[in-house]
Parts: sequence; C-alpha cells; structure tokens
Amino acid sequence: MPEQLTNYQCPNCNGPLRFDPVSSKLKCDSCGSTFTVDEIDKVFFEKNQEAISVDAEKKQQENAELLQWNEEEAKNMRAYNCPSCGAQLISDANTAATRCPYCGNPTVVPAQFEGSLKPDYVIPFKLIKEDAVKELKNFYKGKPFLPKAFTESNHIEEIKGVYVPFWLFDADADGEVRYNATKVRMWSDSEYDYTETKYYRLYRKGHVRFENIPVDGSSKMPDDMMESIEPYDLKDAVDFQTAYLAGFLADKYDVDADSSIERANTRVKKSTEDAFMTNCGKYDTVTCEDSAVQIQNGTAKYALYPVWILNTKWKGENYSFAMNGQTGKFVGNLPENKSLVYLYYVVITLLGSVLAYIVILIMSWGK
Repeated sequence: MPEQLTNYQCPNCNGPLRFDPVSSKLKCDSCGSTFTVDEIDKVFFEKNQEAISVDAEKKQQENAELLQWNEEEAKNMRAYNCPSCGAQLISDANTAATRCPYCGNPTVVPAQFEGSLKPDYVIPFKLIKEDAVKELKNFYKGKPFLPKAFTESNHIEEIKGVYVPFWLFDADADGEVRYNATKVRMWSDSEYDYTETKYYRLYRKGHVRFENIPVDGSSKMPDDMMESIEPYDLKDAVDFQTAYLAGFLADKYDVDADSSIERANTRVKKSTEDAFMTNCGKYDTVTCEDSAVQIQNGTAKYALYPVWILNTKWKGENYSFAMNGQTGKFVGNLPENKSLVYLYYVVITLLGSVLAYIVILIMSWGK
C-alpha cells in the first residue's frame, strides 16, 4: 500500500513551494509568494486530514509493480503517489523527502516523521546551492598537487541539499588518566653540548558534562565526512516541522540510537582525555599511560542537520564533497597529479643530499 505524500504547493497559484534558506520562508517558484513555516504547516495539516486513500484496484497494481523487484529489494522499497501529477514513485524505505521525477514538485512523506520517528529539532539550511559551488572552487585553491585538468574540465554531476539524521547525546563522564611527561633542558659550554631530561608521572581525575554530541544516524553517509564538517550551532535549531524539508532531500534514520552509543562513547572518552591533557601543565612531552573513563546518565535526542552533497566522476573515479549547510565548512577528496608528487619528493631528496654534502664540506674545512 502506498503511503501518503505531501506536496507543498502555493495557496495562491498551486505552484511548488520550496524552503528558501535566505529568507527562512517557503517560496513559490511560480508567483514568488512567500509564507512562514507555521502558515504552511497549518494549511497542509488541514489538507492532509481530508486526504482519501487510493482505491483497492490501484493498491493492487502498485503492490504488483513492487513485486517486480527481487524479495530483498522489495523489503527496502516503498510505493508513493505524487499528489501533484498522480505519478507513482518508488523509493527506498528510509526516504522522507524527495522530488517527483515527472513534475519536479518537492514531496514529503509525513509518515516517516510520526510518533517516535519525529525529530526533536531541525537546523534549517542557511546556505544555498550557489554557496556550495563557490566553496568547491575555493576548496580547489592552494592544492599544488591537484591536476589542472580536474579543475578545468571537471563538472559537478550532482549537487543536492540533504537533511541528515543525527543523534545528539548527553552524558556525564568521570575520568582518571595517568601520563608520562618529560622536561628537556639543553645548554652548551666551550667544550660540550649538554642535554638534561627529567621524567614525571602525572595523574588527573575529574568530571566532564557533555551535551549534544552528534552521531549521524544514516548508513548512507560516511561517518568521517559527517564528523569533518562539524560543528553545528544549535542556537539555530527549531522544533521540527516538515515544511522545512520542502525542496530538499531527507532520510529518516536507519541506524538507531542504541546502535550509535558506541561511537558517541568513543567521542566522549577521547574528548575527556583531551580535556585532561590540556590541564597537565608545561612539559615538553606528555603521553597517556593509562585511561579509565566511566560514562553515565546518557540520553539521546533526534535531529536533522543540513548538508550539501556534491558528487563528480573523473577518469573513472568517484569524488564526493560535503558542505555544512549552516556554516559552510567544506570537505572532500581530491585526485593527485602523481607526476608532480614524484617530482616534489625527488627535488626534496636532492636538496637534502646537497645540504648534507655542504655540511660535510664545512665541517671538513674546520678541521
């Protein structure tokens, strides 16, 4: 049975509405009208209350079409009907906001956000697609080993704004850490150079409170990439309303909070150790010998964070980039000109050899 979809359409002209990050309102592509999120949510709540289920014959047809997928694929697929043009849409089970490929209208699946699936917060997009393209060009700069042909002939094949599901963990950490530390003093006289090394054992113990530690709840998103575009500023977070998703893509979580606890605890442990490290005083070296961090009082909230995803392909390889849709922090992987990298190391090696030879000559002259 297909689930109910919502198209956010302009009350004035029925044109598609999209959330505009610049004005923080929903804007009509056709007549240019703008509406607040609260205004549109009220209109479409009433509209959805009057929605009528599709007839039995249509259900049977749609279910039959789903059966054309193999059994494993069918488990992860859902059938929808576009409210604007009536076309049938097939997407994976976690899709929560998408776009109709036939009429282009943004669509939202309200059922993906009901009950326990409803996010507590959403941080609306602050930056637009053009900002992502601009930051990509800036990202290319200052990369001496980046092939020139990549920047000149490369064209981004896909740019999409995605609301990524995140779990935000609160927790208390009690830690005890032992360190080995050294202080090194060097001096010289007319005959000798001296080095004195003193060794210390350090012990630190304390309590740290953590709030809103983010762990992405989507198996589709690379964890390292999502962590690299942090931090997000929760001062812009608002109570969740589906209208914020209009014009963007969104998935519900497919990695639940319980499955995300281990990653959250790892971040808590490392952050606790780092915090204690900064309180060790002035030493030349400090290394952790032993660490014990007890984590308790953990709770989790569910939020959607804005991310711009850019994808391209070059010489048969896929390259992906991500930009924080709130702050503009940009990360991604780039190809290297292997010839330039090789030349660089050859030059460095030669310069090192020449300098070593000069040093040997100077020392031999002094004898």
